[in-house]
Amino acid sequence: MNHIAPRRRRLVLIGNGMAGVRTLEEILQRTPHRFDIAVFGAEPHGNYDRIMLSPVLAGEKRFADIVTHDRDWYRSNGIALIAGEAAVAIDRDARTVTGALGSVRPYDVLLIATGSTPVVLPIPGHKLPGVVAFRDIADVESMIAAAGQGGGNAVVIGGGLLGLEAANGLLRNGMHTTVLHLMPSLMERQLDPVSSEMLRADLVDRGLRTILQANTAAFLGTDRVEAVQLADGTVLPADLVVMAVGIRPAAALARDAGLACNRGIVVDDGMRTSDPAIYAVGECVEHRGALFGLVAPLWDMAKVAADRISEVAETDYRPAVSGTRLKVTGIDMFSAGDFVGDDTTETVVYRDAAAGVHKKLVLRDDRLIGAVLYGDASDAGWYFGLILDAADIAEQRDLLVFGPPPEGGASDPVAAELAVAS
Repeated sequence: MNHIAPRRRRLVLIGNGMAGVRTLEEILQRTPHRFDIAVFGAEPHGNYDRIMLSPVLAGEKRFADIVTHDRDWYRSNGIALIAGEAAVAIDRDARTVTGALGSVRPYDVLLIATGSTPVVLPIPGHKLPGVVAFRDIADVESMIAAAGQGGGNAVVIGGGLLGLEAANGLLRNGMHTTVLHLMPSLMERQLDPVSSEMLRADLVDRGLRTILQANTAAFLGTDRVEAVQLADGTVLPADLVVMAVGIRPAAALARDAGLACNRGIVVDDGMRTSDPAIYAVGECVEHRGALFGLVAPLWDMAKVAADRISEVAETDYRPAVSGTRLKVTGIDMFSAGDFVGDDTTETVVYRDAAAGVHKKLVLRDDRLIGAVLYGDASDAGWYFGLILDAADIAEQRDLLVFGPPPEGGASDPVAAELAVAS
């Protein structure tokens, strides 16, 4: 008797970025031969590590160095890569996805990983040539090209993680670079005021100008941007302006298809949307009211979505604490968890001004719940592990700020006298 093999289920991925492709990897590990997979990617190449765009801009890496999945990977895994063609429509009744160039792919299961779009300040001149975002390799190439015109002046709007990495890259490309930040301290979401000021001083020493509490009013120019005007009347010359003021979920395609969306595509604990045949992962999603912009939660989403799509387990997504590092060579910082604290927490601080080291640990009920390390983040992994594990640190409390004890030995009891608690 002839046995006809069952038809493989058709899986379509919209978005050829890190979260979506990571989910495909997880699916292939679980059920390598169950799906016929097609991927719509707006960019004309395979997947790459967007986290490493900053080192590419700074000249420390080439684009080829950060490509994680070249076209051979897709071919070897039997994946149809529709590169350079963004998906423009989802027909949920017919279960098809249509691309901008006319490609149509049917699906049994659809995975949306459209990521996020940069926030663009809607102020006069924001559409002038020379005003760019910092989200993909094309943006990096534009910035490098602008710097290659002979240095010039660059203005980066946004003193958060991405803005400072962009500013450092432009500075290393020979541009006179100024960072404008609306808040009174840099990276206020990742650093406490002390470490933020230390960072600002270190960046100034490198030649980076920073203007805090700066309210951008307009971009000036005729054929292209020539200057940035602030609300107080200050005018800064600018041959290039980089906006790094935040991101928002790219949920328009899902919204047009009638999926439930708030700020992002609403997903349940299994990463399923309001349509049971459609899942979503990454920066485009909203889970229990929260949005996501760091890599660690995206990897966790990928595992849960892969379990559910492959039908190997009914796992649920539970957000975990994420850590942050600034990818600027020579600046060593790390932060994680609740480093602000409240009336129920205790703060332990260590400061070595001469060495440029600042450590702040926040404790609650003999548990480490947050940390900021600046100038020496060599123990970041250890502290992060204590936060993730909710480990009881009662016996280590007095010496915690000095890092892990020597392997197999006790901590130095004299060192505890140097800890400052408040």
